[in-house]
Amino acid sequence: MFEHIERVPGDAILGLIEAFRKDTNPRKVDLGVGVYKDAQGNTPVLRAVKEAEALLLKNETTKTYIGSHGAPSYGDVILPMVLGAGSPILEAKRASATQSPGGTGALRLAADFIANQLPGKGIWVSDPTWPNHHGIFTAAGIDLHKYPYVDPENRLDFDGMLTAVKQIPQGDVIVLHACCHNPTGFDLSQEQWQRVLEVVKERNLLPLIDFAYQGFGEGLDEDAYGVRLMAENLDEVIITSSCSKNFGIYCERTGCLIMVAKNDEQMENVRSQVAIVARENYSNPPAHGGAIVSEILHSAELTALWREELTEMRDRINTLRREFVEALKPYGLDRKYACVAEQRGMFSYTGLTPEQVDRLRDEFGIYMVRSGRANVAGFSHENLPYLAKAIAAVN
Repeated sequence: MFEHIERVPGDAILGLIEAFRKDTNPRKVDLGVGVYKDAQGNTPVLRAVKEAEALLLKNETTKTYIGSHGAPSYGDVILPMVLGAGSPILEAKRASATQSPGGTGALRLAADFIANQLPGKGIWVSDPTWPNHHGIFTAAGIDLHKYPYVDPENRLDFDGMLTAVKQIPQGDVIVLHACCHNPTGFDLSQEQWQRVLEVVKERNLLPLIDFAYQGFGEGLDEDAYGVRLMAENLDEVIITSSCSKNFGIYCERTGCLIMVAKNDEQMENVRSQVAIVARENYSNPPAHGGAIVSEILHSAELTALWREELTEMRDRINTLRREFVEALKPYGLDRKYACVAEQRGMFSYTGLTPEQVDRLRDEFGIYMVRSGRANVAGFSHENLPYLAKAIAAVN
């Protein structure tokens, strides 16, 4: 019965990992894989996470199921982190948290909810966006469309975006990146968020806000500006949150689907439907990652330590962005790549062409996605001079 099944190309980023491993160039640089790296090129376990896990190991009494919505203690700390401790949304009991297997799992829950409860609604994503958005939404059977986000000169095309959003059919779903836009690193300003809100209201659109990098842009609260603006000014919002990056617990698959409804009664109706979607997908989410996050955020001491470590990661990335542009100055390329210092998050749309990316890989052992997206966390003080020289050679 399997004879007709065809082989398909593997994931491009996973292919980069394998190619990088096989490369014998001693100066090779990995800018492809989307995980945080420290100055030594490692993805560390945060000290706050280690301490939380030690407490969990000591105090854990059961391995039983935690329910389709996950552990209540997890939702209790994620909701205020995302929506704000004094959020009127929380006071009115208009928000519901469903623990999920990573941000990807939260997106799939959202996709299935939309497909089941809002049939016929299209979904609109930025061009470009995280590639898996395409796979998740089309797999759920939703018609997927694009709105422009970056212009040919590798700049945020906000005017083009706004013009396109004004044409989206009434009632459709629009996917917005809360911060640290993946893959471009171009974020909306507070004024631009306000203008998007006006159009969303006018077109009666349903925002689905992908919040995968809270704390990696400007700060925990600063990065939540657009999320909180939408939630506090609209009756209905969908938010997908991830703890993979800001807690460094990638393999624990710890995410959350947050549904915001008009009132507490409608929220309970929505919550009941989300439970069915979760039950049909994976029954119960994995518990360990959520327990780590809950342990940290319920402890003032561990929360302070975690915030300190998150600040260190964020500051390191933003410093490397500036130093990358500075390293290109001797080659007269600092103005051309100035956008890298202006972007936020782990990723940068560098503006390098596919052909230039190929040359960087083949001639210098520098690996990144052919779109020119680079993981800035792969920069280091040691490799920046080499990177700058290589980029100058292919320009």
